Amino acid sequence: MKVLVLGSGVVGVTSAWYLAQAGHEVTVIDRQPGPARETSFANAGEISPGYSSPWAGPGVPIKAIKWMLMHFGPLVVRPKFDPYMALWLAKMLRNCTSMRYARNKARMVPIAEYSRDCLKALRAEVGISYDERTQGTLQLFRTQKQYDGSAGDIEVLKHFGVPYELLDPDGCIKAEPALAHVKDKFTGGLRLPNDETGDCQMFTEKLAALCAEAGVKFRFNTTITSINTSTSRIASVSTETEELIADAYVVAFGSYSPFLLRRIGVYIPVYPVKGYSITVPITNEDAAPVSTVMDETYKVAITRLGDRIRAGGTAEISGYDLTLREKRQATLMHSVGDLFPKGGDLTEASFWTGLRPMTPDGPPIIGGGTRYSNLYLNTGHGTLGWTMSCGSGRVLADIISGKSPDVDPLPLNISRYG
Repeated sequence: MKVLVLGSGVVGVTSAWYLAQAGHEVTVIDRQPGPARETSFANAGEISPGYSSPWAGPGVPIKAIKWMLMHFGPLVVRPKFDPYMALWLAKMLRNCTSMRYARNKARMVPIAEYSRDCLKALRAEVGISYDERTQGTLQLFRTQKQYDGSAGDIEVLKHFGVPYELLDPDGCIKAEPALAHVKDKFTGGLRLPNDETGDCQMFTEKLAALCAEAGVKFRFNTTITSINTSTSRIASVSTETEELIADAYVVAFGSYSPFLLRRIGVYIPVYPVKGYSITVPITNEDAAPVSTVMDETYKVAITRLGDRIRAGGTAEISGYDLTLREKRQATLMHSVGDLFPKGGDLTEASFWTGLRPMTPDGPPIIGGGTRYSNLYLNTGHGTLGWTMSCGSGRVLADIISGKSPDVDPLPLNISRYG
């Protein structure tokens, strides 16, 4: 079939790759001049299936108030007159129960685990490199309460057979030797040894080049003006200069997916949650992280990417505002400087922000199920787009090809919202 993929972030490009491998004729459209120029550009770099959890959970509403009052708080809400923001927040609050948290996490972990396996297979098949490391993720607890509170997550990890290690401070230092310099600042950690890290932008650019070699056509610097419908099907997509016709259409525009879909009567509960990152050149390899350390107190992920440290975090609910705010940079720099004070040159840090496409319950939206039989969605991955990208692309390609995916796609379908 001819398949049109709308969006060239990591989710759009992995979708294009697996569709092309399945024998389809694929074209990718994006308004940007190249792949991975928005949310995939400078994310935290962690590939963390075991850390795949919904943001909505029991106790989160109370924690949110505390986070907003912290000096280096991980959460910022900037209220505005936006009915979509209000509706999304209301739906998220509804999911802050133990039952819904368990159900939503159970929907997220399988696709995340599968995605990591797909990434490994892809890496072995084509030899793609992207400053990758396979040394796990360490969730670092600064307080005993955080350490004790990990019991709930451990039960879920056990349920899904995800390997883990609950570590005391010495165990944390064995996994991340540079933490020996700040041993007094943490009580222990939860290590997920099967997690990975890597530069998402580098991966996406290289995979896009492989896609092109496989026959995928890319139309960059191309703005979509409308999706045109005919009864129960998508008829075409219009750009500023032409009309493009395909047999199937994939919307992978991240946070911007709802804009196009609303125009054709398809409503998805995806809203942007803004995140920030800094990238710091390493000055002392022995004092830098070897993989990813998740600073649980500030919700900051600190990752080793080649000769750089990438720190990403903050959840800012402020619509589509891309303003770089110095206070958010201060939070990231504090976390890095506090845990790895001699690892990198913070005076040379580059600062970035991007919009994470979040669903109120946590799992992404993958597959068909809309009023249009040839419309498919691959969006709403939130902070886990890099983690879930290969698996999401593979599942979507199987659905479009009429094959049964290795992961049950029904819990990820838009129909779960009724």
